[in-house]
Amino acid sequence: MDVLYQGSCLCGAITYRVTSELKAVTHCHCSKCQKGHGAAFATYASVPASALSILTGAETIKGYASSEGMLRQFCSNCGSSMFWSDSKGAFSQWISIAVGTLDSPFSPTKQEHGCIGSKAGWYEFVDWHPQT
Repeated sequence: MDVLYQGSCLCGAITYRVTSELKAVTHCHCSKCQKGHGAAFATYASVPASALSILTGAETIKGYASSEGMLRQFCSNCGSSMFWSDSKGAFSQWISIAVGTLDSPFSPTKQEHGCIGSKAGWYEFVDWHPQT
C-alpha cells in the first residue's frame, strides 16, 4: 500500500506511517483531551488500526487507560500525545491520530467540534465547523 502520511513525536523517537485516508477529523473539547494536551481541545483523525505502522520508537510508546476501553498513547521521552483508541463499540478496530503529530501535509475537507459541553470557558468558537 502507498504511504499517504507520515508523522512523529516532538523528540523524533516515534515515527509512523499511515496507508489510509484520515477520516472523522474532530476537535475534541472533552476535559480529558484538554488535560492530555494542555490545550482548549485536541484534534484527531481516525484510520483503521491496520493502516497505522509504527516505524521507530514502539518501545517508547506508553499508554494510559483514561476510562473503560479508552487507551491514550504518548511518547515516554517527550510526552507528545500520539494516539487514542476505544476497544469497545463500533470503532474498536480504528485508531485516532493526533493531527499535530503529522509531518506530511494534511488538508481535511470536513471537520467538526466534539464534546462542546465540556468546552474550556475561555475558548470562543471562531469557525464554522459543526458542533456536537
